[in-house]
Amino acid sequence: MADTATSADSERTLRACALMSCAYFTSIGAFNPYAPLWYKELGLPVFAIGVLVSLQSWTRLFAPYLWGALADRSGQRVQLIRWASLACLISACGFLLPPSFATLAVSAFLMFFFNAAVVPLTETVVAAQLITQSGGMDARRYGRVRVWGSIGFLSTVLLGGWWFQHAGMGSFAWTILALLALLLWSALRLPVQPVQAHHAHEPAPPILAVLRRREVQWFFAGVFLTVLAHSALYVFFSLYLDGLGYSKPMVGVLWGVGVIVEIAWFAFQGRLLERARPHAWLLLAAVLAALRFAVTAAFGGWLALLILAQCLHAITFAAQHTVCIALVTRYFPGRLRGRGQALYSVLGYGCSGVLGGVAGASLASHWGYAATFWAASVVALLGALCCWRSMKLDPAG
Repeated sequence: MADTATSADSERTLRACALMSCAYFTSIGAFNPYAPLWYKELGLPVFAIGVLVSLQSWTRLFAPYLWGALADRSGQRVQLIRWASLACLISACGFLLPPSFATLAVSAFLMFFFNAAVVPLTETVVAAQLITQSGGMDARRYGRVRVWGSIGFLSTVLLGGWWFQHAGMGSFAWTILALLALLLWSALRLPVQPVQAHHAHEPAPPILAVLRRREVQWFFAGVFLTVLAHSALYVFFSLYLDGLGYSKPMVGVLWGVGVIVEIAWFAFQGRLLERARPHAWLLLAAVLAALRFAVTAAFGGWLALLILAQCLHAITFAAQHTVCIALVTRYFPGRLRGRGQALYSVLGYGCSGVLGGVAGASLASHWGYAATFWAASVVALLGALCCWRSMKLDPAG
């Protein structure tokens, strides 16, 4: 294919993408679980915290598609990743300003706007190296790259609990800046990909024709609802545990359990995913997500049951994510690849995160954090219905 490299160049690119994934999720592992606790220590109310956390998802409503379209048209994906990583670091310097809702909101919004380019564009670089002759994706090799993101997340989610317990949440801003500097360094190590010339007289890729396909519409609906259910985890899990009396190191441990099983899944997913159709895995992920969040809501004070619920992360996130990347790669080939990955971010993690953060904050303010996880369980069941419908409509599985 035109956008694949030689075997040696491909392996070099994949190693660099693994490092990039590790650095990105290292910063996310420190920010996402502990930012709500930092906001709380700054004296912000629950609804304000929910709004601030949802800003990441607000940027996902438009930023990934903008970056994806720009990358598809320019072909300069790696250069865009580098500039976006630099801008992300500069934006986060606003966390050092005297804290207020306005300064925190502007800094977080800009930071997430720029880092919205990192994962979709890196995924397109990875996917270009892993496309099979049938047009699918080599899930085994993809897992070898993506597992390093999970390792990075695990390292900071565990060490972060210890670090913030001893250094205090006052060190949060400087910690994030140091990790974003690491992200920039890793971006500079990405090999520049050859630019493909796109001529002005060429017809626009038929992306609307893909989006009109019923199986694609139901696929994105299932992704939206399954990830919407997970917004309770991403936004409110740390606050929920803190309210139940768990220490910061234990909060990190419970996050870490989910990432450990995620790492194990990515390491062995090649053979496992072959045992069922892709959409069947999405259906299973949605059903188990409903079970997971119901257990979290009902048995928050039972550590053993919380650990078991977190173990389901291997399917509800890791398997679900890999299958989504594979299906997006199949549904949006060639020049559509960047926009396809961007749509996955927008519809899966943008719209769902905004709704989950704002609606979840309202639920938590009135009925407590457990209510958000009960709602998440119901939403996941609706997602399972959409995944089932997409499976029935997609002849290829």
